[in-house]
Amino acid sequence: MLKIAVDAMGGDFAPEVNILGAYEAAEDNEIEIILVGNEEKIKNFLQEKRELKGRISIFHTDDYILMDENVSTAIRRRKTSMRKAVELVREGKADAVLSAGNSGAMMALSFLLLGKLPDVDRPAIATVMPCLKGHFILLDAGANVDCKAEHLLQFAFMGDAYHKTLFNSKSPRIALLSIGEEGSKGNEATKEAFKLLQESCLNFIGNIEGKDIFFGSADVVVCDGFVGNIVLKVGEGLAEALMKMLKREITELITGKIGYMMIKPAVKSFRKKIDYSEYGGALLLGIKGTSLICHGRSSAKAIKNAIKVANEMAKKEIYKRISESLKSKEDINEGKSTVNGLLCS
Repeated sequence: MLKIAVDAMGGDFAPEVNILGAYEAAEDNEIEIILVGNEEKIKNFLQEKRELKGRISIFHTDDYILMDENVSTAIRRRKTSMRKAVELVREGKADAVLSAGNSGAMMALSFLLLGKLPDVDRPAIATVMPCLKGHFILLDAGANVDCKAEHLLQFAFMGDAYHKTLFNSKSPRIALLSIGEEGSKGNEATKEAFKLLQESCLNFIGNIEGKDIFFGSADVVVCDGFVGNIVLKVGEGLAEALMKMLKREITELITGKIGYMMIKPAVKSFRKKIDYSEYGGALLLGIKGTSLICHGRSSAKAIKNAIKVANEMAKKEIYKRISESLKSKEDINEGKSTVNGLLCS
């Protein structure tokens, strides 16, 4: 049975949602969960769930990182719930870690305490997003603001390995997010990355524009963290706005109530597909371990699903699969140059 460390004090609605999410995950899965945080606050909830006491334990620490806290200041403190949760993975006492707390601090602590994989310059946040044909993986979703072409190439390889592991796919379609489909479109980093990806052994299908990513023509969409985070937030906001607009339009009709009853199952299904809580958290790729960054507004349901994803990725040792995909493929005999050994032989 794998052990998942949960930062119980991280997030807008901590610790309640983290504790409840842990219990829901423990009820459905053979998972051992370590709640890291204030023992007294956590025990107030544990008293009502004694039947699961053996599968949920507490690692006590008083301090925790605020959502709006300066990252450099936050990571210096050595006894925060977030830091201790990551340390449990480093020490081999947990197999994966997740937090809905300060995402910058979680990324920094995971990088500093667990270390990065060989051939990785910068870890990237990979998030699963819904589209017309199912799901696609977007990376980087916020870890790196400024990227070079080499970094985008690394993201593509990591995204390829993640998609294969998560969805059991054979040859994911990799696309580069840009302002046009032509390889000559975009900034210098994007144009150079296009050339590198063309020479790689990945199933690179070319550039993709923002208007096309939700139609499902690509399985992995690569971009820098600045653009990726905007795409992520716009997608979340648009989904919420669409639901509200739909509800308003229906209620303004005379036959609105009757019509709503007829389409209620479809609305419910649509809401589930666009609800970020269904996807748990975003995996931090490129580090020596399994670390998930959850939405600050995560519900108990989101934490539950994040724990399930963390357990699955730890079981499949996703970081080892990514490391294998990043191993050198340079063919000296053919005289092909490589960028960090990532081009095909």
